[in-house]
Amino acid sequence: MSLVDSIEQDLKAALLSKDAIRVDTLRSMKNALLYAEVGQGGERKSLSEAEKIEVLIKESKKRQESADLYQQANESSRAQKELDEKAIIEKYLPKRLSEAEIKQLIDKVVEQSDTDNQQSIGQLIASVRQSADGIVDGATVARLAKEKLQQ
Repeated sequence: MSLVDSIEQDLKAALLSKDAIRVDTLRSMKNALLYAEVGQGGERKSLSEAEKIEVLIKESKKRQESADLYQQANESSRAQKELDEKAIIEKYLPKRLSEAEIKQLIDKVVEQSDTDNQQSIGQLIASVRQSADGIVDGATVARLAKEKLQQ
């Protein structure tokens, strides 16, 4: 079953169970995927599963950023709603790599490319993200890569 089919099936179930937060979140996910398909040119193009996952990762990050802003403004109920939506979105994402797994991947890439200076950190991060098929958080990779290169 494709990602979109899974979202649509879960949306139908959420509508029947009258789960408002889940319905809103699934609809926004579906809309984000549709918007990405239409893209800049106005023509609808089919997205690969990797591209669909990338869209959902962006949606998850948006929810986290919103929750952080609401927490700074002492709006805990709104922050919790955003975190609940993020949790629903993350159910459709592949499992992220742990920090230990990311460190191993960074070590492997550094050995293969002989990268050991701060100026090539962008290339290192890109290589790690590419070899992990996008299932790593870029900020975590950047932080761990900087730590590795400062040793």
